[in-house]
This record gives sequence, structure tokens and C-alpha cells, in this order.
Amino acid sequence: MSLDAFLALLVYAFVTSITPGPNNLMLLASSVNFGIARTVPHMLGISIGFLVLLLAVGFGLGAVLTAFPALHNALKIAGAAYLLYLAWKVAMSRSLSGKGAVEARPMRFIDAAAFQWVNPKAWVMAITAMAVYTNPDHPFISVALISIAFAVVNLPSVSIWAGFGTALRGFLSDPVRLKWFNIAMGVLLAATLWPMLK
Repeated sequence: MSLDAFLALLVYAFVTSITPGPNNLMLLASSVNFGIARTVPHMLGISIGFLVLLLAVGFGLGAVLTAFPALHNALKIAGAAYLLYLAWKVAMSRSLSGKGAVEARPMRFIDAAAFQWVNPKAWVMAITAMAVYTNPDHPFISVALISIAFAVVNLPSVSIWAGFGTALRGFLSDPVRLKWFNIAMGVLLAATLWPMLK
């Protein structure tokens, strides 16, 4: 891969990692409701889970989904259903951490990592990256370089969204503002399905 191609890949990784999507909206809501320290496992789960998904797609899973469209559709339906469930949970959250809601907790590392396998945006990012940036003459090196690019860019990008949420905690300590923020985040999270399921 040439330096120009790698730089273009880094830009692609940054743009797709920093723009709003299910992961970033959930991180924003999590850090508002639970603080950044309790959101760190969620951030790490996203980055590592996406890296594993990216490697799987690069080493053949994308071809399997192309060969079996029914499996791809089932994955989309499962992902959409789970995303709607998460949107509902976010929208119904009503208190900041430590002020009620015994059941409320941030997403765990393993949950966030597993979510990447049903996250439509993660699949689009992974399949597009592998389709555009791999070199058929050097597939292993290409997949490794794509994975490195995302590993370097993804965690800082998702951390920015968690940082935004932490910055909003003071403003959203008012229960009415928090209620409407969480409802808005739930609606936006559900809305992320529209462009990905067309």
C-alpha cells in the first residue's frame, strides 16, 4: 500500500469513526448518565470489537455474507432489533448515575464488543474498508494495515463522544433536561438505522 493510499485510509477511518452512529450516540448518552470513568469499558469494547470484526471481514467473512444473502439479511434484522432495544433503554433512562435507577448501568466491555457484530454501521465500515483498500496481491499485509489504521483512529474518535457527554453532565443534572436528552438520544439512535437498512 502506498503512502497516499494509507493516508486516504486513515482519513476514511477517522471520518467513519468520528461521525454520528450507534456507537457514538450510545457513548454520548452513557457518559452523560454514568460519567467517563464508567464508560471506558464501553469505549474499549467498541474499539476491540470493531477490530475483531474488521479482521474477520478481511479474512473472508465478507465473502461469506455476499455468497449467502439470507444470512446477511438475518444479521441486518437482528442488528436492527437489538439497536431498537438499546434505543428504547436509552430513551427511558431518567437519572444520572448514583441518583436512583438501581438497574441502570453502562454497557460492559463484552456487550459493546459483541454489539459490533450486529451494528449496521460497523459492517458497512468494515466491508467498505476491505473492498476499497485491500490489495489482492498482498491480502494479509493489506488487512493488517487497514486494521492498524482503524486501531490508531477509532479509540480516540469514540473517546471524543464520551468527552462531549461528560461536558454535558452539569447542564443535564436537571431531571427534565436529562429526560429530554435521553429521549432525543434514543430517537437519534433508532434513526441511525434508516440509511443502513435501505
